[in-house]
Amino acid sequence: MLLSHVSDHFIEAGCDEAGRGCLAGPVFAAAVILPKKFTHPLLNDSKKLTKAQRELLRDEIRKSAMDWAVAQIDPATIDEINILNASFLAIETAVKKLKQKPGLLLIDGNRFKSDLDIPFQCIIKGDGKFFSIAAASVLAKTFRDDYMKQIHKEYPLYDWNRNKGYPTPAHHEALSRYGITPHHRKSFRLERQLKMIF
Repeated sequence: MLLSHVSDHFIEAGCDEAGRGCLAGPVFAAAVILPKKFTHPLLNDSKKLTKAQRELLRDEIRKSAMDWAVAQIDPATIDEINILNASFLAIETAVKKLKQKPGLLLIDGNRFKSDLDIPFQCIIKGDGKFFSIAAASVLAKTFRDDYMKQIHKEYPLYDWNRNKGYPTPAHHEALSRYGITPHHRKSFRLERQLKMIF
């Protein structure tokens, strides 16, 4: 069973991102404030859940949360500031969109920086340890998946409705045949791949 909170004294927001290792599309992040006594037998790291479970949990999280927000950072900004900083910025933006100001941020991972005047605690594999981070993981993942399915309609040859922008064989094959789109990140792994293709 995951933990409900770290401190009894602060409003805590769990934070996580999705899409950091992708070749295309934005990086998404979510911030979620749950009631202190919130529990759910199914909620866990979104990567350990099925698509149907994530969809079910997304609705339950939005209904049960005291507050939640989702933000995205576009590929051009990712190329400009790098994916790590873009992930930090996505989390910061999501936190700023919350109606309630949290007193403590629980960040999935081992690093974080921002201009927020809010204490934070980095928790390695936190999405498998705390409900609020797991909830943020689910929201970030499902909102990003929906976005990739939408832009798949614009560029169906890249199979984004299935690979969601990750570097699958089908995505690599489409890149080698058709080149990049405005939704691709021109930095990170893609830059090295394009040198091999062209």
